[in-house]
Amino acid sequence: MRSSNIDPHIFIENRARFMKRMKPDSIAIFNSNDELPVNGDALYPFRQNADLYWLTGIQQEDTMLVLFPDNPDPRYQEVLVLVRPNELKEKWDGHRLRREEATACSGIRTILWLDALDGVLQPWIHLAETIYLNTNENDRKANLVPVRDYRYAQEMQARYPLHCYERSARILRDLRAVKSKLEVDAMRKACEITHQAFLRLLRFMCPGVWENEIEAEIWHEFLRNRSTGPAYSSIIASGDRARTLHYVSNDAQCLDGELVLMDFGAEWGGYAADLTRTVPVNGRFTRRQKDVYNACLAIHRFCKSILKPGITLNDYHAKVGDEATKQFLKLGLLTKSDVKNEDADNRAYRRYLYHGISHHLGVDVHDLGTKTEPLKAGMVLTIEPGIYIEEEQTGVRIENNIWLTKDGSIDLMAKIPIEVDEIERLMKKG
Repeated sequence: MRSSNIDPHIFIENRARFMKRMKPDSIAIFNSNDELPVNGDALYPFRQNADLYWLTGIQQEDTMLVLFPDNPDPRYQEVLVLVRPNELKEKWDGHRLRREEATACSGIRTILWLDALDGVLQPWIHLAETIYLNTNENDRKANLVPVRDYRYAQEMQARYPLHCYERSARILRDLRAVKSKLEVDAMRKACEITHQAFLRLLRFMCPGVWENEIEAEIWHEFLRNRSTGPAYSSIIASGDRARTLHYVSNDAQCLDGELVLMDFGAEWGGYAADLTRTVPVNGRFTRRQKDVYNACLAIHRFCKSILKPGITLNDYHAKVGDEATKQFLKLGLLTKSDVKNEDADNRAYRRYLYHGISHHLGVDVHDLGTKTEPLKAGMVLTIEPGIYIEEEQTGVRIENNIWLTKDGSIDLMAKIPIEVDEIERLMKKG
């Protein structure tokens, strides 16, 4: 893990918050993700289960966490389970955590080896009334592959059918959405590294460059700043490709006169940044490009003015739709007749802005959090309005990361260039 100096108190606090929500005489068990095969003996790069990472800070495969706050032996109220280091395997696959290293990362003092877990877990289960098991509960994605969490849940329910079972996901959705100060500090660092990468891109951009060359510059800047890499697949979309929201081919040439939409963010200490900027390939916006960009920026700033604790995302999006309508009328994209005759369930502005404006951000780039309940202080969300014009074969999006506080909000990316004049000035210097 390149960003190895992440403060373990993040995970100590996270576990304390989770255990405070557990029922009396209950035990919670968390598993790492599977290692997934590509072909032959090759594996996809391992990505840790986000919930397990949020609770432990451990990135290693074959890891488990057992939380049993009412265990009569206080040594076993928090137990981290790791694969036993094997000298021969390490010659092939590299170093595996020792006990003292795992404690330094997680703050957990009791470390057991995976091959010794069964002998101690069963007596703990017999002492417990309730077993918390974890699942990936995301409204936008169904789990069609029987991943480890679901297999483990089936095994436990078959083995201990008379226990009460609870879903850890219900607690984690609430807890992960509200960040501690230490978590926000990690996200600030991710934003700082992302800022440096954007400045590098403004110096690098010129007509004829390829999208994947821009992506390579992002990787270089992230890694040289001890980021673990991109928090998600970077979107480098020039010209009409910017209208494809999750464009990740990044294989076209950026042409003179085009805009290029760049959606990327560093991961640091397991926490994500998520930035989008749209810039002219040749360093100068045309008049029309400037008008569309400034309209998007006006919507962005309106979003920032109303995204505060107490509002729900549903109400927020409705108000943003009203502002987008005003801006699209000014741009000539909509007419008064379009607005007057719009379908309430498919408003006229949706032709040019067809995605949500904000999502929760944290360990996952689309982090856990509520959509229907009022937002709370401590949450971190994106603001990312866009304008996508098929007739003009162009797309613009502007995105920053916002930390909600009891007094309003703080823009974690406030120092990253966003104004037309500033972007042009920096590109000219490059």
